[in-house]
Amino acid sequence: MQEKDTLQRIVSHCKEYGFIFPSSEIYDNLGAVYDYGPFGAELKNHIKEYWWKSMVQMNENIVGIDAAIFMHPTTWKASGHVDGFMDPLIDNKDSKKRYRADVLLEEKIDKLKEKGEKELAKKGIDLSSSEDDKVKASRDYAKGLALEAAYKSAAEAGDLKRYKELIEAYEIVCEVSGSKNWTDVRQFNLMFGTKLGSLEETSTELYLRPETAQGIFVNFLNVQKTARMKIPFGIAQIGKAFRNEIVARQFVFRMREFEQMEMQFFVRPGTELEWFAKWKEIRMKWHLALGTPQDNLRFHVHEKLAHYANAAEDIQFKFPIGYKELEGIHSRTDFDLTEHQKYSGKKLQYFDSELNQNYVPYVIETSIGLDRMFLRVISESLKEEIVPDTGETRVVLSLPPALAPIKVAVLPLLKKDGLPEKARAIVDKLKFVGRTFYEEKDAIGKRYRRMDAIGTPFCITVDHQTLEDNTVTIRERDTMAQERIHIDQIEQLVAAKVDMNVLLRKAMA
Repeated sequence: MQEKDTLQRIVSHCKEYGFIFPSSEIYDNLGAVYDYGPFGAELKNHIKEYWWKSMVQMNENIVGIDAAIFMHPTTWKASGHVDGFMDPLIDNKDSKKRYRADVLLEEKIDKLKEKGEKELAKKGIDLSSSEDDKVKASRDYAKGLALEAAYKSAAEAGDLKRYKELIEAYEIVCEVSGSKNWTDVRQFNLMFGTKLGSLEETSTELYLRPETAQGIFVNFLNVQKTARMKIPFGIAQIGKAFRNEIVARQFVFRMREFEQMEMQFFVRPGTELEWFAKWKEIRMKWHLALGTPQDNLRFHVHEKLAHYANAAEDIQFKFPIGYKELEGIHSRTDFDLTEHQKYSGKKLQYFDSELNQNYVPYVIETSIGLDRMFLRVISESLKEEIVPDTGETRVVLSLPPALAPIKVAVLPLLKKDGLPEKARAIVDKLKFVGRTFYEEKDAIGKRYRRMDAIGTPFCITVDHQTLEDNTVTIRERDTMAQERIHIDQIEQLVAAKVDMNVLLRKAMA
């Protein structure tokens, strides 16, 4: 199945089963903004819980905060967002559609290299061969490398005119009009502006925060002193951020309103690269604990570093749209705290009693997009399977049980003979284990299928035998295996499988 078809299948499933809806859908949607439905909200909260507990509960030297979305406007001057938070945009004159020029070029590079690799494979040339051999054997691969080199050069120089020249030279067309009639490339600031105050003439210009990290940096000393933290220590936060993405697309992968899970880890200067390597290992282990195949995750080294960094790598996941950034791990040096010192006039230094000196700490950042993490979990869990014996197809969401929106469904076989009452009594007991679902409509097979599609790990069926001996049938989602157990065993059995600690132990091992 093509990547586009796979992504569309995920989008359709999320809407049909109450995970994600387009925002303001009755008014024809608000582009690149989404609402999380009943089961999506539950899954999202469980992902947050997994991250928060692994960061804060499992580490004595990491504490959490919840900083405000609105911040003093000078914050964003100090961070560099006012002057440097830009995207290069280009418009097609015929369709009036706007694109990110860098994305157009990167996609063209990927297409040329992918086409070239297929050609090399047909010729029996190993992809691990030298670049010279591959270039000689494939014209498309050579063009891809040439464009990549030219694009990197233009990006480093900030040469927007060169961007347009490359788009025209490599005949990149608008996906809507099919034309190559482009405007010049312009820079566009991604921050949303707003105003504080009721009167226009006295109001203060503010921004919706484009990232959550600055709320941690400006509170560095407040947290360090009140939580009695010693270097090295971290500050974690989960919160909303906003970016005026002109080319927001690919479902919840790139949105205008999104949520981040970030941790800033403060260390002694000179030890930052050691900690950078350690946090890379920790974060990869956290992802793999979900049962993801190693081949679906990889590190990507940043060749061009941000102005504040001396090391940066991404953890990329193999989404339906290809390998894309899931989490960033950056060594941010002392840039942020130093800049906030300069602009605020307040010292943001730490007194190290062991060294008997003050210094501005260096920072290791781990930042993961919650919405991208949501898409990743859905992407690798959504499956279509042929049911043995019957030959029918079932759709199943094989979520890690600890993340599943509904932990257990209780289903009376019939809506009579006292079966609903017995089932309701079981539901009341299981509510302490996790979110429980009760349903009595439709044949039991259809109800099983609905629960499979939502990702419910266990279904409990109450039948007439239950009234006789207090036993029920418990069905496991992934294997569809069923067994008869006593009512008194349900809570312990289910709790052991859906416990968040199961994931945490894997992640911390």
